[in-house]
Amino acid sequence: MALSSEPFAALLGRTVKVTLKCGVFQGVLQHVNPDRSLLLRTVKNLETGRSSPGIKMFFGPEIVNVELLDEPDSGKGTTVLSECTSAVEGNKQADTGPEGCGSCSSPVSLESQLGASNSLKCSLSEKKEEENVEYTVIDSFHENFGPAVLHLKQQLVVSIAGEGVNLCRYGKLSWLEIASKSRIFLFDIFLLGPQAFKNGLQMLLEDKNILKVMHDCRWISDCLFHQYGVLLFNVFDTQVADVLQFSMETGGFLPHRVCTLQECLMQHLKIPSKWDAIMNCRQKMASENPDVWFLRPFPPSLLKALALKAMHLLLLHSSLMENLLSDLTAVVHDYLNTYRSGSGDHLWSTKPTCMELPKELRQLLDMQMLRKERAIKNYKMNKDGLLIRPTSMEFKKRNNPQEDGNYRDGSPSHK
Repeated sequence: MALSSEPFAALLGRTVKVTLKCGVFQGVLQHVNPDRSLLLRTVKNLETGRSSPGIKMFFGPEIVNVELLDEPDSGKGTTVLSECTSAVEGNKQADTGPEGCGSCSSPVSLESQLGASNSLKCSLSEKKEEENVEYTVIDSFHENFGPAVLHLKQQLVVSIAGEGVNLCRYGKLSWLEIASKSRIFLFDIFLLGPQAFKNGLQMLLEDKNILKVMHDCRWISDCLFHQYGVLLFNVFDTQVADVLQFSMETGGFLPHRVCTLQECLMQHLKIPSKWDAIMNCRQKMASENPDVWFLRPFPPSLLKALALKAMHLLLLHSSLMENLLSDLTAVVHDYLNTYRSGSGDHLWSTKPTCMELPKELRQLLDMQMLRKERAIKNYKMNKDGLLIRPTSMEFKKRNNPQEDGNYRDGSPSHK
């Protein structure tokens, strides 16, 4: 008998007792999957008395019975959920989910996240026509998983971002966002488990012919390698590209710090204040309770924020590439006009095989010197000889010239 999730919609967040073939557990019902597996948080083993914070999955074939436990002061007994009494029957599929998904640092509080989620939802819905984004959530291996991987394997460039707690070899990955120019996929790694990488994501991430756009790939690279055996190849890191562009603009100087993704978006894409509010709200929710990434069902407002992040990563890649190649484009333009715009009288004496450095290329040195002089005037320098970049607030002011006139041509002006 298939376990329908509809009768449980009103029971999410309520305490239930789950009887398995191998034990009895109690916890707060978090999510019911189509394959009859349950997600519980703040789980307690009623046989041993041991409690486990965080979220754990119980697979349908192992479930014998599920009971709803009323509040202790209600004076009521327990209500047996008959839909689960036959969960042990049928569907003997092999486990593909993250069994023993690991516990988070603290249990997710639905009540504490509701207010923040609603505020984010309001900020997202203010101007739907400006930030309309379509995405596909992949939380099972049926229907969408295979076509999504097939679509991504046919791309030349994709953007990749990850969400979770302490994203490194000791942390926990919950979401993997991958976007192409036409599609955005949100892979629920918490529900899919390591099998997601074995079923195609590893081949995609290790494909040397697909460029992966990421921001600060150090952490997720460590996580993917040590937890899932994935070795990333062919990565364009927007944080690295931002520092390289800064060095070009300042004649070879390096900044005293790197930029966050939010700062890069404000600086290079001039994103509207609406997107800035979304990022701030998302970061606030994650900082107040990192376990929000393991909340199931996941708030649609946050899903949209993840999709927008993946989408803007691709736009950021295009902007940075254009800026990094600006000098090349300018010099090539001069190269094209070196001879064809002149009279041509001197071409009789010009040797085609002459390897002397042309004046069009020598101007690169002049450009570098001018930028270096301007950077010394416009930036302060720390004791290590690194230029002090603007803060996040200064980035915001620079995007609004009416509020602040201290920035010009991408650099703070000297007063």
